[in-house]
Amino acid sequence: MSGVIVSPYSSEWPNLFCAVRAELLPVFAPTVIEVEHIGSTSVPGLAAKPVIDVLLGAHSLLDIESKISPLNELGYQYVSKYERELPMRRYFVKSSAASLRIHLHAVQLDSKLWQDHLTFRDALRTDPNLRARYQSLKLHLAQVFSDDKSAYTAAKDPFIQSVLTAAIQSENVGQSLSG
Repeated sequence: MSGVIVSPYSSEWPNLFCAVRAELLPVFAPTVIEVEHIGSTSVPGLAAKPVIDVLLGAHSLLDIESKISPLNELGYQYVSKYERELPMRRYFVKSSAASLRIHLHAVQLDSKLWQDHLTFRDALRTDPNLRARYQSLKLHLAQVFSDDKSAYTAAKDPFIQSVLTAAIQSENVGQSLSG
């Protein structure tokens, strides 16, 4: 198993995402999809594993599944083994010697998984304290679990869940104040 590497933020990451987005849109045309940059590479200033995480939202998983072959032709390898854990996601990986690895998380648009990814990303983008705490945690966990990516990912989950819970509570307070 390869090690966990957390790199300083690179201003190239958004450009790489834009290239990926431009590559994906024609594959799904004329089907309406949304493509978002998620994960730590989507948060300016945040150290990250050198992976561009992409969230693709379609109206149904069937819309996504119908494009497995064309995605494969572009180098996106469909990885079905994680569907036991996350049956509402279709997962693809693209590796390239020339650029960073790409993880494509394809889900139903506006599903809980869609919303959670965007909520967490947006919380990190808007709160410098939260971003600093998350970066500190990631750097620490990268040392502790340097040879175990699964354990590294699992150890971040309580932090992520606490951010999502706080966002839901904040949203509920906002709704009750305006209602």
